[in-house]
Parts: sequence; structure tokens; C-alpha cells
Amino acid sequence: MKKYNIAVVGATGMVGRKMLQVLEERKLPIANFYVFASKRSAGKVITFEGKPYTVEELTETCFDGKNIDIALFSAGGNTSLKFSPIAASKGIVVIDNSSAWRMDKEVPLVVPEVNAEDIALNKGIIANPNCSTIQAVVPLKPLDEAYKIKRIVYSTYQAVSGAGMGGYSDLEEGIKGNAPKKFPHPIFGNVLPHIDVFLENGNTKEEQKMIEETRKILHRDDLRISATTARVPVFHSHSESINIEFEKPFVLSELMEILKKAPGVIVQDDTANNIYPMPINSEDKDEVFVGRVRRDDSVENGLNMWVVADNIRKGAATNAVQIAEDLIKMWESK
Repeated sequence: MKKYNIAVVGATGMVGRKMLQVLEERKLPIANFYVFASKRSAGKVITFEGKPYTVEELTETCFDGKNIDIALFSAGGNTSLKFSPIAASKGIVVIDNSSAWRMDKEVPLVVPEVNAEDIALNKGIIANPNCSTIQAVVPLKPLDEAYKIKRIVYSTYQAVSGAGMGGYSDLEEGIKGNAPKKFPHPIFGNVLPHIDVFLENGNTKEEQKMIEETRKILHRDDLRISATTARVPVFHSHSESINIEFEKPFVLSELMEILKKAPGVIVQDDTANNIYPMPINSEDKDEVFVGRVRRDDSVENGLNMWVVADNIRKGAATNAVQIAEDLIKMWESK
């Protein structure tokens, strides 16, 4: 197999560091490796696969002469809006972790277990979905194929790491009794029904993201979706209660078999022994954990399930690296 030149942009941030870890673990065929970050982080030395790499400043000319094939971006929306097109213009395929390109009609929004075929539609940029959306659609896709989803109600319980180092610090400092700096209220011993900014329709931006991204990834523009997203005092991994109404009737045992066979899903559903997905058990795992699967008898063909995944790993870094793997497979098959 050919080896490829790979770059990580935003390599010193929480997600960027996790990308480096996942890239090491999954052993992509890398010829030359480059790391970029803001001027503030430029000059730092990081270790990748046992070798030291000096972080280069992200500039309009930093990609010149390097023949980079794939650049994993985790540097924020404004940075991506400026630099992703510059990278793409030099023949680089950008896999972007920010919200900048997700709803652009020209940019595929990809979860490899769900819609890997959309990678082929890229014009130089591929978007990584929101972390809370990624873990939801992995088990939803096979159920939609089997029973056709009519309506979804999301209720999320999201870890502070989803707000970056500032969110993580607010919980650490809150435990000590210190005031928050990132969140508008203390997070320790509290729940904030407020992730991202509020929109005119009353939803937060996070809730709107889940609604719009789910429709795009599943290719279901008609899908009725409601979402309430909350921040909870947990360091790692998002939890979601997902209520689904199907068009078709289902046999619960058959539905469970579909979930057990679904790529990227681990079913943990043994309530007699108190076995169900929990954030504490999903940290630094690539899979999406599903449990508490049961009928919702308040509607026809209704289902409830509880879904947990590591928001920094599967919800960001691993999903991006999986896209890179599938992109390389696509190139190799030509």
C-alpha cells in the first residue's frame, strides 16, 4: 500500500491530541507527518510514533511544498473557514472537526459506519459531525433501514469535555468551590440545559445541530426531530436518551439483533444485573454503547434507548481518522 502525507491542524488542543493518539493506534500508512497550530503553540515539540515533531504555525503558506494528502482539522470554526479552502486548493483533502462546513450542501457530512459512501462526493473538504450527533446516528441508521424512523426525540447529558479545556477546568475548579469561567453557572453539582447559544426558535445551537445533522447524515430531510441538550458534571463521554417512533411495527428481539450486528455498536442491556451503558465505562473507547432498549407504549411503534460514547474520541478524533482510513481505501481501490 502506498504511504500518504498526513497533517493535523490544531494538534495541541484536546481533540488534536486525541487525534494523534488514535492515528498512532490505528497505524495509518503515513509517509510524512506534519503538525500545525496557532502562533501561540508554534514551536512546541510533540511526540508521534516515537519521533519528535515541531509544531508549525498555521499560515496561508504553511502547506506549500509539502504534498500533503490529508489534513485533519480541529482548530475551530473561524480558523477552518479561512484555512480549509486554502488547503483544499493545494490538493489536500481536509477532514474538518468544526461546525464550519457541516451544513454546506457541497460538503459531505460523514459517519463512516453510517454513510461512508458520501466520502466520494467530497470536493476537498469533508465535515466531521457534532459529537452528540455521531453517537446517535450509529445505532439509528440500521434501525431506520429496518423500520423507517418517523420521529426522534433526543435528550442529552453531555460531558464538560465537550466544551474544551475551559469546560473541563470549570468542573475541576468547581469541585474545589471556585467560580466558573467557561459556563454561565457552576457545573459541579448542577445540570445546565444550555449548550452553545440560544437561537430565535428557542433551541440552542447544539440542539439545532443535532436536528439538522441527523437529517443530512441519514438522507432524511423529512425526519421529524426534537432535541434538548444538557451539560452535566461528568468529565468524559456523552449520554443520550433517544425516543424513536417507527413507521413499521417491530419485534423487540429482532430489533435487538439488528443493534448487536450494527457496525460500531456494543449492546450492554442486562438490567437484571444492572448492566447498561455508562460514561465511566466508555472513556477512550471507539464504540457506541447502547442499552435500556425497550418499547415506548405511549405511541405506536415506539422505542426508547440509552446511548453512550466518548465524545472526544468517537465523537471527534476517531470518526475523523476513520474517514481518513476510508478515503485512503477509496484511493487504493481506483
